[in-house]
Order: sequence, then structure tokens, then C-alpha cells
Amino acid sequence: MRKYAWVIGLLLGMYFFLPAQSIAWKVGVHSFFDNKEFGGSTTQIPQTMAGVHLAPEIGIVWEDKHRIFAGTDLMHEYGSNDVLTYYAPLIYYEYAGNPFRFYAGVIPRSLALDKYPRMFFQDSIMNFRPVINGIFWEYGSGDNYANVWLDWTGRQTYTQREAFFMGWSGRYNYGPFYAQHFGYMFHFAKTKNPAVDESIHDNGLMLTSLGIDWAGRAGFEKMEANFGWSIGLDRDRGLGVWHKPQGILSEIKIEYKGLGFFNTYYKGNSQQVYYGDHGNELYWGDPVYRSKEYDRMDLYICFIKTSVVKLKFIYSLHFMENRLYHEQAFYATFDLSNLKNRKPQKKYDYVWEHWFF
Repeated sequence: MRKYAWVIGLLLGMYFFLPAQSIAWKVGVHSFFDNKEFGGSTTQIPQTMAGVHLAPEIGIVWEDKHRIFAGTDLMHEYGSNDVLTYYAPLIYYEYAGNPFRFYAGVIPRSLALDKYPRMFFQDSIMNFRPVINGIFWEYGSGDNYANVWLDWTGRQTYTQREAFFMGWSGRYNYGPFYAQHFGYMFHFAKTKNPAVDESIHDNGLMLTSLGIDWAGRAGFEKMEANFGWSIGLDRDRGLGVWHKPQGILSEIKIEYKGLGFFNTYYKGNSQQVYYGDHGNELYWGDPVYRSKEYDRMDLYICFIKTSVVKLKFIYSLHFMENRLYHEQAFYATFDLSNLKNRKPQKKYDYVWEHWFF
């Protein structure tokens, strides 16, 4: 507790000395259950992951745009003997102006990188690495946006390698049509020990897509399809060779009154060339994209979907390696704050809403 006493003192000092300041707070609870049935697969392991996160935050707001938050993300993994399986501080500055968004510090991942496809960050990253350490800047208006960001994932010591992500993404809409792009570069460097000869890796990934979005028509919450091209750029500096695996990726998203369908299809070269090196630390994307052809079909139900509470069950079918694999997941999210300028959410209709009344 003493480690964070200076943070609390700083917030109190800012509250008394900054003009037109106010106290802000957030409370987040995220419970997850994910059962992956991948028995016999050469690219993914069968496992069940389950746990709950509690993330309280308190902060100072001034001029309705500048915010400083301090808090923590606490996670207990179901079945663990430890009270806390994971914990991380949350300390960040936020500029919430228009048309800019800016964050700096230890930032909740959900505020910055939630739009990235699973090819870049698999589902479990949000559960087990829920923060980013660095900066995020975005210029946007409506559904049009462009951003750059930095996530420092490894501080160089005698036992730990220096590592960081540097990324960018954006989307531009023209009527129902849109173009979008996602990209990052992951740098995996050496430890401080000069006596150890270690390889340095630079791994990049980019995806550019064209799509059409008819959300809102005929009562559909989502009705969207896109088709894109991806390329990886993988290098071990000791070998001096660039690998450039390429492929096509398409997505279809449909959601109607609580019922949803999300299909992802990939065909091309095997991604994640150096996956087995360094304890599988080089890639944070879904390892299924090491397959040359892969299709994932998500069928889901939104039991509750509001700005505060979300309850969602997903049944997934995975087609790869000439086999069919299954996955079941359930997510329960509670998100409450006293921030006044949160985006209002329209009433969500459910297909079963009037079945019993």
C-alpha cells in the first residue's frame, strides 16, 4: 500500500490546487470462462481458462477534458490457490477532447486496442494482459479514426529481454463502404548480460481491408462484411533473412436483437514463422494462423447488453487441419463510472423480449 501512497497524495494535491476540478471514479468487473477443445491440433492446445477481474479507479478531472486516474487491476483465476493470480497498477493521463484522444501511462487495454483482430491479439490477451504500458494517440470523428500507440512489454534486466510493440491503425468510411488498416511491429531485443550471445527479433504484421457496413438497417445491430490482405514481416537479425508470409482474411458480422454470427476466414502462408522460439514469446496473435487455411464461426447470444452490464455466451466452430474443433465461452462485464460525457447508448431490443409477456 505504501508503494502507491505518493499517487494518492498527488491526486489530493491536484484536487485542491487545480481550477474547476472534480473527483472521478470507475469500477470494472470482468468475468470470463473459455473452454477450448483442440485435442489433436498441431497449432492450438486444448485448455480451459476462467477467472474474474476487479479494476477500481479514482481520478481527477479538470476542464472536462483532462483526467488523471490511479487504480489497480486484480485478477483471480478460478481453481488457483492464490488469492491474486495477477495484479497491475493503473496510472494514466487521459485527454478526452474532440477530435483527439490521448492516453499515457499504464492504460486499460480495452480503452485503446479493442478493435484489433485476433490475428494480432488472441482473446486471452485481454484476460491475462489487460493493460498496456506506454502511450496511445487517436484522431477521430464518428467511425473515422487514425491512431498510433506504443506498448512497452519488457524492461531490460540481466534476466529479462527488452521488448515492445509499436502500432498504428485506422478506418475511413464513405457511405456504407469503408477501408481499414491494422499494423504493428514487435521488437524483441537482448538482456543486459553482454556475455550471452542472444538473437534479436523484429516481427511485424499488417492487415488492410475493404468492407461494407449496413448496421442499423432492418433492425440489425451489426451487418458487415470485409475482405483484406495480410502480410507478416519476421526477422531473426542473426540470420539476416526476412520472412514475408501473406494471405487473405475475410470477416462477416451479423447481430440481430441479441443473436449474433461472426465468421472469420484465412487462407495463405503460415504466419508466426518463429513461433517456437524463446518460449513462444514472440507472437501475441492467435496461433491458429500458423495454419494455411482456417475458418472460425462464432454463434453468440447477448443476454444483456447495456452501457453498464454485458452478458454474452459464444459457441465457436474452428475448421482447420482437415478437422473441426469446438470452443465455448461466457463473458460477464460490469462497467460503472461517474464520468458525465460517456456516449449514450440506445435501448437494445431482444428477439425474446415479448415472448412471455
